[in-house]
Amino acid sequence: MKNDHSRASGVGLERSCTEHSAGWMRSAEAEHGVERLEAWFRGPAYRKHRHDTYAICLTTTGVQGFDYRGAAEISLPGQVVVLHPDELHDGHAVGEVGFGYRILYIDPALIFQAARAICGRPCALPFVRAPVCTSPRLAAAIASAFLDTREPLAADSLVLQLAEGLVEIDPSCGQARVPRRLDVAAVERAREYLDAERARVVASAELETVAGLSRYELARQFRLVCGTSPYRYLLMRRLDGARQQVAAGRALADTALGAGFADQAHFTRMFKAAYGLTPARYRARV
Repeated sequence: MKNDHSRASGVGLERSCTEHSAGWMRSAEAEHGVERLEAWFRGPAYRKHRHDTYAICLTTTGVQGFDYRGAAEISLPGQVVVLHPDELHDGHAVGEVGFGYRILYIDPALIFQAARAICGRPCALPFVRAPVCTSPRLAAAIASAFLDTREPLAADSLVLQLAEGLVEIDPSCGQARVPRRLDVAAVERAREYLDAERARVVASAELETVAGLSRYELARQFRLVCGTSPYRYLLMRRLDGARQQVAAGRALADTALGAGFADQAHFTRMFKAAYGLTPARYRARV
C-alpha cells in the first residue's frame, strides 16, 4: 500500500492515505504516461490532496464519497469519476461495507494531443463539469486498461479512448470530426510495417515515422480503415503466428518469447483472451 505522497517516473502523482483506513492498493510505475491503480477501502481513504494528472476512476463496488470543488459527491458501482489536474479532493467509503475502484492517472499533455486529433484543431483540455458521470466509453476504457498489456501501441489506443470519452461529455470541445480525408496510403504503410514486424513489440514513434501521421491521428484512421487499433492488429498477428507454433509443438516458453511476450504467463493470458483457450488446451485439441 502506498502511504502519504508518491511520485511515479515520468508522471507526477500525489496520493494521501489516512493512517486509520482499512484497505489495500495495487499499482505499478507509470508507463507511457499512464499509471493504473486498483484499491479497496473501508472508512476514510484519502486526506485532502491533488494530482497534476487527470484521474479517471471507475467505482467497482460499494459507494465512494469525496469532497470536490466545495461539494460532497458520491459514485456508485459502474459510475465514472473524472478529477481534473490540480483539483483538491479527498475520499471515503459511504457506509460500512467499503468501496472499491480502478483508476487511471493520465498525463494531461497526452489528452491534449489526442483531443487535437479528435477535434481536428488545437483546443483546451476537456473539462467535465460534473465529476461523477455515467460514460460507457470511459468505463470500457478503464476496464480494458486492466486487461491489456503495457505496450506503447496499447497505451496510444487507451489514451485515445479516454480522450474520446472526455470530449464526448464536454460540450466546449465540439463534435468529434471524421477526418476530411482518409490517408489510406499512410494506413496501408502502417499495416504493412506491422505485418513485417509481427514477432515483436513495435514502438509508437516507429509507426509515426512510417505513416507520417501522429500516433493518435493514425490510431483513429487505422480504426476507420481496418476496424481495429494498430495495437490490436499487431497483437492478433503475433498471436496468429504463435498459434501456428503451438500447434506445431514448439515449447510454450520459447513460443512466448519468440512472439514478443514478456513470459509464458503473459502469452497464456493474451492467448486465452483472444481464442477462449489456453495454449496448452489449444494444442491438445489440435
